[in-house]
Amino acid sequence: MTRSEALIGLNLIGGIGSIRLRKLLDCFRQPEDIFNAPQEKLCTVLGIGNSLAADICGLDKRGIEQEIFLAKERNIKIVTLEDKEYPLNLKYTFDPPIILYVKGEIKEYDALSIAVVGSRRASFYGLSCAERFAGDLSRRGLTILSGMARGIDSLAHRAALKHGGRTIAVMGSGFNHIYPPENRELIDEISRNGAVISEFPMDAKPLRQNFPRRNRVISGLALGVLVVEAAQNSGALITADFALEQGRDVFALPGKVDSYTSFGTNDLIKQGAKLVSCCEDIFEELNLNIPGKYRIEYGQPVHNNNILEGKEGFLCRLLSAVPSSIDDIAEKSGMNIPNISNILFHLEIKKMVRQLPGKQFVRT
Repeated sequence: MTRSEALIGLNLIGGIGSIRLRKLLDCFRQPEDIFNAPQEKLCTVLGIGNSLAADICGLDKRGIEQEIFLAKERNIKIVTLEDKEYPLNLKYTFDPPIILYVKGEIKEYDALSIAVVGSRRASFYGLSCAERFAGDLSRRGLTILSGMARGIDSLAHRAALKHGGRTIAVMGSGFNHIYPPENRELIDEISRNGAVISEFPMDAKPLRQNFPRRNRVISGLALGVLVVEAAQNSGALITADFALEQGRDVFALPGKVDSYTSFGTNDLIKQGAKLVSCCEDIFEELNLNIPGKYRIEYGQPVHNNNILEGKEGFLCRLLSAVPSSIDDIAEKSGMNIPNISNILFHLEIKKMVRQLPGKQFVRT
């Protein structure tokens, strides 16, 4: 069993996420060693009881092979938490998925993305605003993220596609059970202009408990979350809660005070979410200045960094729209980490550099 096969196998076992995986790896060095361990040894790991230990010991390798075959047959790539293709924004959240099933392609500059979420039973006001904001943000060079649900989510994806932008959809089921079923054609279109992803095994059904897990992936991939329209106790509010836990910005569109589908967004604003009325509000809050998506794609600088001299200018030119860790910057620059940290701090003050969750840095 290879390392990747072991991670796929662990993902097939319900109840093992990245947190339990870390605890297992603290005890067993390699993922494949977990499957070679006796049940009584597995039970000694914190959070792994008799039931999970029995599931690990009872997993048939043929199940892993079948999963890989099904994904390959449907042209779906399986990306593990350890692969280079794994999105950095998501990787450095508290509980990233062990596995991502990807139909399409996730590109490095998809790190510059905004989640647009809202009610499944949206009003005309909500739908028109979702289309306008998603379209404008997409034209300005941001990737649009959403959950492909009925209502606001689906319209946000369609608006990005309509304006020639990129969009990523996160599912709450496996690819063998597309939900909602009427979005099958939308999935194909998104995969040609972005990606459709899921952390759930191929045959996982769209169970109610899957969707909060999906929501943390939506917010984890994004720089911020825009809640267009949401009733109280809406799934979109769960996404906003995850965004706050992950250190993301939350934006909300104000609605009529007597509109049921605006109760949630209006409450978010009361609690401190950024009220937005146009895309410029989002760009200002995130300190983004992106004149067009092609400038991101080809890595052209957004600011004129010639105004920076010495080490500041050198370090700023090393950075791009793709997030880099301090270790990566140290390797590229040959400078020591304390010196880099000090320079990055001054660049942040000058709003030339932005720090993302997980101590990742991008040039603004």
